[in-house]
Amino acid sequence: MFSGIVESLGTVLARTPGRIEIVPRMPFADLEVGESIAVNGACLTVASVSGEGFVADVMPETFHRTTLGGLSDGATVNLERALQLGDRVGGHMVSGHVDATGIVTALREDANARWVTIATSGEVIDLVAEKGSVAVDGISLTVVDVFEAAFTVSLIPVTLAATVAGAWRVATNVNLEVDLIARYVARALAARDRGGAFASAAHEG
Repeated sequence: MFSGIVESLGTVLARTPGRIEIVPRMPFADLEVGESIAVNGACLTVASVSGEGFVADVMPETFHRTTLGGLSDGATVNLERALQLGDRVGGHMVSGHVDATGIVTALREDANARWVTIATSGEVIDLVAEKGSVAVDGISLTVVDVFEAAFTVSLIPVTLAATVAGAWRVATNVNLEVDLIARYVARALAARDRGGAFASAAHEG
């Protein structure tokens, strides 16, 4: 589990089929094989530690479902190590399981804030709530507005400076993870509806 609070930016040293090598710009102490690190919001497992960086295995599904497949050598990414019991949770509970990708469609400066509009699929929008939480490239953000096929967030200067959000431009692709509570509530409601239909059919039979 993660909190959506980016610990460090990282640089992609190499991306090969099935593997990615990354060096954190702020070295991670006691990095161990087998631990989880969120890379732009996608949970990856450390396969080996090399110098100040690490190598992670990446399944084809992860490359397909996230923006990791589009990263090039030298790309900058957000990094967050998994939470430990007793850690402060400054953002919200994030699993590191990316639901879908979105695309930045508009940017607007507003005093010390930057408004960002992100378009995505209807399945994701149905799980995004105004004033709720969403993880974008692994960053815990509060949703400002929700539209039919897009939502907006507002970024403060520290987020723009400390994460890849400062480099987002129109047409940038981003990873999205909806709030865990929203996901499970939607699943429970869908199961209840299916149960109701089954019960009605059985009663009529």
